[in-house]
Amino acid sequence: QLSLVESGGGLVRAGDSLTVSCVANGRSFNLYNMAWFRQAPGKEREFQARIFRDGSDPTYADSVLGRFTISRDNAKNTVYLQMNSLRPEDTATYYCAAGSIWTEDDRRYPYWGQGTRVTVSA
Repeated sequence: QLSLVESGGGLVRAGDSLTVSCVANGRSFNLYNMAWFRQAPGKEREFQARIFRDGSDPTYADSVLGRFTISRDNAKNTVYLQMNSLRPEDTATYYCAAGSIWTEDDRRYPYWGQGTRVTVSA
């Protein structure tokens, strides 16, 4: 069992950088693969990035490849999403998720945070 809490969202300008964080409350954080999803107003939730339980094999959606970096610090029970060169179309609520399956399918992740809102102005 894990509870996840995101933080770090806010209002930024196009071209700025922002890092959002997700802190897990649980003793087995290092056993879970972690992922970031986002949901923009009026759109469906979409995969952004995932990282294996030991921090290996970070992978990304095409829309953020080269701009976003996912990382984790298992000693701190925390996963991060560093977002560079932000665009207005990145405006969304960003969610972290935890699961045992290596997947980009949000339906396969049993643990979710409440989300943190990121707004990028033009």
